Amino acid sequence: MSTKAYYPIAEIGAGKVGFSRTRSIIEGAFYGNNVVKVETLKEAYELAKNSPGTIVTDMPVKDGETFGLDKDAKVLLFNDGAVTGRYAAARRIKGEPGVDEVKLDKVVMDAVYKTRWKTMYHATCFVGLDKEFMAKAHLLIPEGEENLLYNWMLNFQYMSDEYVKMYRDSKPIGDGKEPDIYIFSDPQWVPEEAPDVDYSCLSDPLTLCYFDTNQNCAAILGMKYFGEHKKGTLTMAWALANRNGYASCHGGQKEYSLEGGKKFVASVYGLSGSGKSTLTHAKHAGKYDAFGGIKVLHDDAFIINTDTCSSVALEPTYFDKTADYPTGCPDNEYLLTVQNCSATLDENGKVQLVTEDIRNGNGRAIKSKLWSPNRVDKIDAPVNAIFWIMKDPTIPPVVKLKGAALASVMGATLATKTSTAERVAAGTDMNALRIVPYANPFRTYPLVNDYEKFKKLVSEKNVDCYIVNTGDFMGTKCKPADTLGILETIVEGKAKFEKWGNFDDIEIMYDWSGKTADFKPDMNNAEYKAALKAAMQNRVDAVKGFAEKKEGYDKLPDEALAALEKLVAQC
Repeated sequence: MSTKAYYPIAEIGAGKVGFSRTRSIIEGAFYGNNVVKVETLKEAYELAKNSPGTIVTDMPVKDGETFGLDKDAKVLLFNDGAVTGRYAAARRIKGEPGVDEVKLDKVVMDAVYKTRWKTMYHATCFVGLDKEFMAKAHLLIPEGEENLLYNWMLNFQYMSDEYVKMYRDSKPIGDGKEPDIYIFSDPQWVPEEAPDVDYSCLSDPLTLCYFDTNQNCAAILGMKYFGEHKKGTLTMAWALANRNGYASCHGGQKEYSLEGGKKFVASVYGLSGSGKSTLTHAKHAGKYDAFGGIKVLHDDAFIINTDTCSSVALEPTYFDKTADYPTGCPDNEYLLTVQNCSATLDENGKVQLVTEDIRNGNGRAIKSKLWSPNRVDKIDAPVNAIFWIMKDPTIPPVVKLKGAALASVMGATLATKTSTAERVAAGTDMNALRIVPYANPFRTYPLVNDYEKFKKLVSEKNVDCYIVNTGDFMGTKCKPADTLGILETIVEGKAKFEKWGNFDDIEIMYDWSGKTADFKPDMNNAEYKAALKAAMQNRVDAVKGFAEKKEGYDKLPDEALAALEKLVAQC
C-alpha cells in the first residue's frame, strides 16, 4: 500500500483530504526557494560528515555500498547536548481534549516563517518495508542538523531502486485517501515573543512536538534528540496503520521454524530497557537451526494485519542502546552512526568510540540490517502468541491470560519502569511502576482502538496471550535465561499451565527450560497477597482514570474494567 503525493486540481481545496490548516502550514514549507532536496544516502553522509561538531571515527561502515554508501564510509558520532532521551511532555495531539489547535497552528506558522533565513534540507523515505504497507515520509530540517537528517534516512528505508519499484507496485492505502507523511523540524527553534503567537498552548515552555495524525503531518520544534524524529515518524505511521485495519506495535516479532515444518510467531511488547530487543534477537544457541532457524521481523516497530495476522516491519535498521556494547565488541562492527557517546584514541592513534554510558545515560547507535542475518521485512505466517513484558514484582516470570477482554486490558495496563531512553522531570522515581498501555507511549488515537485490535487477535484469530516478567519477582531476579527458557517451552508446545490460586482467568507455569530459581508464589503469604491485590487494583484505577482524564478520550469498554475487577475480587 502507498500514500498519496500528487493531486488532480479538482482534489485540491478546503475540506478535502490532505488539506487541513495544520498540514497546509507544514507542507507549504517544503516548496520554499531555500529548500535543498537530499536525494541519496551518499549526499546525506557527506553533509553529516562535514557538519560542525561531527566526530568521524576510524570505524568503517561494514558493507556500506550494499545500502547506498561509499565503500570507505566511516561511522559518524554526534552528541546532542544535555538532552539524551525522549520527552513525552512536549507532545500535543490535535483532536485531543484541551489541545488548542488554533494557537498551536500559529506557533508552527511563526516557526516556519523564521526558517526563511536558513537553508533547509528535504529528505524522503519509506516507512513500511513490504508492498502491503508502505508510506512515503518527508522531513524538512535546517542546515546545521545534518546528522539528524542522515540518521533519519538510515533509520527508515531510503529510496533505493528496489524499494521505489516495490512502492510503485503497491496499492494505495485507504483507497488513495492517505496523504504522504510530512514532518517539519527545527531543533534550533526558541520561543520568542511575537504578534499573535501565544505559547500558553505548549505543554513544555521550550519544546513542542505537535501532531495532526489524521492528516499525516507533524512539527518538531526545539528538540535535538534523534529519538524524537524516529518516534515522531512512527507515531504517524502507527496512526495511519490503525485507521486501515492494523494493530500498531511497539515491540519485537520473530518466527521460529520447528520440527515437521511447523512455524511459531511470537510478538513481544515492552518499553526500551524491558528486554524486548534481547528476546527478539536471541538465537537460542542455534537449537532451531536444523529446522530452518529463526526469522526476525524487527525489535521495535511493526504492524499486524488483524484479518490475515501477517506482519510488516516499518524500519530496516535498529536504534539500540550502546550501554551493553563496549568498545571492541563484535556487534559494533554493524554500527552506522552513534549518538551521545564519547570517543578516544587507540594505541594506533585511531578514533574509537567510548560506549557503556560513561558520558551519559542512553547512548544510542543505529545498526545496519546486516546485524541480524535472519532478518525479514514481512512474516506471512499468522502470529501465534502475544507476550506483554512487564516489570511488576508481584507477577511471576510467566502467566497465561484466558479471555480476550482480560488479555487485551492487561496490555492496556502494562506495568513497567521508566528507562533512561526517556527524559523525565527531576526527582522522578525511576524504579516506580507506571502504566504504559501496550508499551506504546506514542499513540495519537483513542486507546480503545488498540484495545479492540488486540482483543480481535485473541478472540477471533486464536492468538494466545501471556505476561512475562523480566524484572524481579518479590526480590528474586527473573534472569534472561528464565525468559528465554519460558519462550522456548511455550514455542515447542511443552508448556504446562495450571490454575493459579483463586483466579479463573490466569494460569501459571511452574517449570521451564533453564529455570534459575524457585519463583512459585506463596498464596498463603498475606504480605504477598496484599501486594498482588494492590498491583491489580492499580490496573483497575488506571482503567477508571482512562474514563475520566482528557474528557474520557481513552475510555475502555465496561468489559475491560469488569475483567480487572474480577481479578481484584479473586486475589
